[in-house]
Amino acid sequence: MKSSNPVLSRLGQAAERERAAGYGYSEPYPTQGYQAAPPVAQSMTIDDVVVKTVILLGLTGISAIVAWNVFPDSVAGGALFGAAIVGLILGFVISFSRMANPALVVAYAVIEGVFVGLVSKAFESFYNGIVLQAVTATFGVFLMMAVLYKFRVIRATPKFTKGLIAVMGGLFMIMLINLVLSLFGVHTGIRDNGAIGIIFSIVCIVVAALSFILDFDQIEQGVRMGLPQRYSWTCAFGILVGLIWLYLEILRLLSYLQGSSRD
Repeated sequence: MKSSNPVLSRLGQAAERERAAGYGYSEPYPTQGYQAAPPVAQSMTIDDVVVKTVILLGLTGISAIVAWNVFPDSVAGGALFGAAIVGLILGFVISFSRMANPALVVAYAVIEGVFVGLVSKAFESFYNGIVLQAVTATFGVFLMMAVLYKFRVIRATPKFTKGLIAVMGGLFMIMLINLVLSLFGVHTGIRDNGAIGIIFSIVCIVVAALSFILDFDQIEQGVRMGLPQRYSWTCAFGILVGLIWLYLEILRLLSYLQGSSRD
């Protein structure tokens, strides 16, 4: 089963590569009078993923706070654009690399922290208190989805998975087309403060929340398949990507609602 997150969907392929390479086994070496058991690499656990996720969230948060307080408004725009481009490149590299790379994952968390910090500062300058509201709502939604998954209220069935992946693909194409049209001065309204923009943001939030169900399921599969411990960084990266997307969509929706209340 594939996850909505391209990183986590590669865990099954990684497990197959590890088994094909004889993961966890090595040739016994001669000893004095007996043959010792070969060293075995430690397998990934749920706790490993949780710890790595907390570490990445901490790095992202610290980086966001530093960016918020260090970058003056005169250079904030350039720094924001640079962080967005570098973060996008790192995200693609991590997503499509064949091996888990903790250094790249950590670098991604720091760069995205700069991006999130500067975006948050811009929104906070217009809407006082919106960042705290968005952070609270983001983790609230994440914990709610974790509970729903834990008690199997929502399950990652094949039909659910295929449908959600199709919706996510459609949203991505819509946002990409909207971005291209905006470069030519055409505004569709899906990213404006209006009925269409609010509805689109709500749809994105719902889809981002549901995508965690697929991610939780894929992580469990990785644990069952006995992936090496280093892949916990890859799983944590996938969760971080989802949390950042959810936070930005909630931040945008709150700005719409607060903007409407001022009118």
